[in-house]
Amino acid sequence: MSVVNVAQVTRRSALCVPAGDDRKLAKALASGADEVVIDLEDAVAHDDKDRARAQLAAFDWDAAAVPEGVALAVRVNAPGSPWCHRDLEVVVRLAGVSSVVLPKVESRADVGFAERLLDGLEAEAGRSTPLGVQALVETATGLLGLPDVVRDVRRLTSVIVGYADLAASLGRERDVDLASWRGVQDAVVMNSRAAGIAAVDGPFLGVSADDVFRAAVDAAAGLGFDAKWTIHPRQVGAVNERFTPSPGRVDHARRVLATLASAAGDGRGAAVVDGALVDEAMAKDARRVLAKAGL
Repeated sequence: MSVVNVAQVTRRSALCVPAGDDRKLAKALASGADEVVIDLEDAVAHDDKDRARAQLAAFDWDAAAVPEGVALAVRVNAPGSPWCHRDLEVVVRLAGVSSVVLPKVESRADVGFAERLLDGLEAEAGRSTPLGVQALVETATGLLGLPDVVRDVRRLTSVIVGYADLAASLGRERDVDLASWRGVQDAVVMNSRAAGIAAVDGPFLGVSADDVFRAAVDAAAGLGFDAKWTIHPRQVGAVNERFTPSPGRVDHARRVLATLASAAGDGRGAAVVDGALVDEAMAKDARRVLAKAGL
């Protein structure tokens, strides 16, 4: 099984699944999600960490028939916990995994801690493809520290909103309306964009795929997130659909780039498409649309 680098694929959906449950893992791999995140942290009880970690280490990836192009990540336990270093020792030996999700990130130092451990562990294991690090922001301190978290992206590929723990940190009710999260979402998108890495919206705190869920997905896509986490396979299809550009957007993006290329040949830096002025800023958006469409 080859490694699918999460930093080099177009992610729309990420499905979280508990470590230590091979049936759920196999189901997640067949769900159509672009990324499967195997959770050794919140989904595993403290007294079950060792068993879940050992079961993950022994999982038969060849028998699971991981679909082509699906990225694999493992959410390890937080830096400073009794389990983080043991989790990383196992993950570096899982050849198909391309990144670790690091929870409770509050500073660049937290990411650096994981990076230094990975440097040594990968050298010891003879791993040729370095693991990426995805920072899960789950506290008020982490939210305020985002500029520090993303200031060096040596292994950092993504920032993810962790709604459940963040709600507790902020003293916010978990079922509060979507609008109350706008400031948090904007902070994650802006800091991720400034660093040139992916912004990933956290999971809707429920397992349904109803209208409320779809509204949350729609809001995340509209705000500029690159992908969204899900916690049930039934949610994957709706996320993939919303985060895939429509044929109309793809056509418009192509025409923007073609028109600007023609204008550049005439020495102009701007042009008109569909009655609107377009320039390099619109070209960046057009390129992002085509990349999301896999073009």
